[in-house]
Amino acid sequence: MDIELDPTEAGMDPVRLARLDHYLGQYVDDGRVPGWQLVLTRRGKVVHESTAGMRHREDGTPIGSDSLFRIYSMTKPITSVAAMMLYERGLFQLSDPISKFIPSFGDVRVYTGGSDRDTKTVPATEPIRMRHLLSHTAGLTYGFFRQHPVDALYRKNGLDTGIDSHASLADFCDAVAGIPLLFQPGSEWAYSMATDVLGGVVEVISGQSLGDFFESEIFTPLGMKDTRFANVGGPNPRLARLYTQSADGLVPGDKLAEGVEKATFAAGGAGLLSSAHDYHRFTQMLLRGGELDGQRLLGPRTVAFMASNHLPGNVDLDSYGRAMYSETPMRGIGFGLGFSVNLDPAAIGRPAGRGAYGWGGVAGTRFWVDPAEELTAMFFTQVFTLNPLPIREMLPQLVYQALVD
Repeated sequence: MDIELDPTEAGMDPVRLARLDHYLGQYVDDGRVPGWQLVLTRRGKVVHESTAGMRHREDGTPIGSDSLFRIYSMTKPITSVAAMMLYERGLFQLSDPISKFIPSFGDVRVYTGGSDRDTKTVPATEPIRMRHLLSHTAGLTYGFFRQHPVDALYRKNGLDTGIDSHASLADFCDAVAGIPLLFQPGSEWAYSMATDVLGGVVEVISGQSLGDFFESEIFTPLGMKDTRFANVGGPNPRLARLYTQSADGLVPGDKLAEGVEKATFAAGGAGLLSSAHDYHRFTQMLLRGGELDGQRLLGPRTVAFMASNHLPGNVDLDSYGRAMYSETPMRGIGFGLGFSVNLDPAAIGRPAGRGAYGWGGVAGTRFWVDPAEELTAMFFTQVFTLNPLPIREMLPQLVYQALVD
């Protein structure tokens, strides 16, 4: 990507930005990541773009600024935007039970005890509502967590890391509806397949496949020409190879990518491939309050509403969430309608902008939007880790120290 504004004019110190590149470069030098791309913008202009390492180590192909990445859970904010576009058209309310659109969720039950072989449940005291899907408070989970009997039930029903065992998104949603919830809807927060189910609701309400809706309503208007679902189209030489950590260092993780790439339907929680250029267009739309280059997807008040904390009583994830995997630390961070939201920089432990919002993907990607600083940050790599790397939590620390205005 081309630099559009000199960092100094944007209130960023080039010497301090070099610290950021040096820090990230160490991860390539010591073999912890294959390669990376970083893009920072200020006041709507690209002020810093850097890359290092390889997008295909075995072929010796450098990462390059034109690389494509599996963004995994950075798909979720796009699905959430799609849903809120339908919300703005008056096609649902946040209080609507999702059974209005997917009837199989009309009689859900909640886990109370026992094992995955002898599960004790009770009826849900209230239905899963649209706001629960958007805020991950529906009581759903992921099979790959392996921390709870309900997780095991997900795996038994073909809902592990892959979704290819289900013929359609509707079929997938029905499978999820048949498994007990972790907790009563709205009573806790747990990262989950809620956004995949939300994609199913988008299909029902819009009358289009999720992929077609994304293409016509989001990608084409924003000029996101490289973004598509991983199960559409053939191999692309620009796609960065996926890697995973092993005792011997990084090894190709091609098998890990098959869950979404061989799926028979588009997964709204994890299915997209994208580029820095395209996700930049998406984040600029958010920063500008739902509009970019004359194309308005959302109203500015809707974007602000999505980026506000929707956990009851304005609590953080540390007090409302379960102690399981998430894409962000819990303390000082809330959750909106599709994004994590910074509530208290002191509690978070870094000078992250109050009100900044964003999310990440399981292969190491991350983004955030900081309206107060008029800043966006995007980081891309392609590595599953056995143990979390500190990169994504160090990024804000190093980005904000470069702001000097």
